[in-house]
Amino acid sequence: MNLHSLKPAEGSTHRKIRVGRGRASGKGKTSARGQKGQMSRSGSGHKPLFEGGQMPMVRRIPKRGFTNFTRKIFAPVNLTALDAFAEGAEVTVETLREAGWVKGRWDGVKILGTGEISKKLSIKANAFSAAAKEKIEAAGGTCETV
Repeated sequence: MNLHSLKPAEGSTHRKIRVGRGRASGKGKTSARGQKGQMSRSGSGHKPLFEGGQMPMVRRIPKRGFTNFTRKIFAPVNLTALDAFAEGAEVTVETLREAGWVKGRWDGVKILGTGEISKKLSIKANAFSAAAKEKIEAAGGTCETV
């Protein structure tokens, strides 16, 4: 197969309808727009959320709360994930990404206290839950907030 031999699937492409090219074309005179009205005029149309004059849903539905656009969203990592690292290892955000525990775009990593940790690890993350910090230090490890 070569690039020059590729063709679209049968029936997937259509010829453009040329409107306003005389009565004999079947799409002449009013060019399939009807007689009068908003959509028959040139430059017609309306805003994307326009609902024909009724109160738009965007305005009908009550608005509650506030979304902080400067908030930091952390990727959650449980202690059970950290138990996969070797004894005495230094666990950072980069090593968690390489290990596949953190994927996608996040503002940082937060270590959560779900599960148990049995190894002494030096962990550097953006945030720690109180339970996670307690369990890590009980196992002889260290927590450092980056």
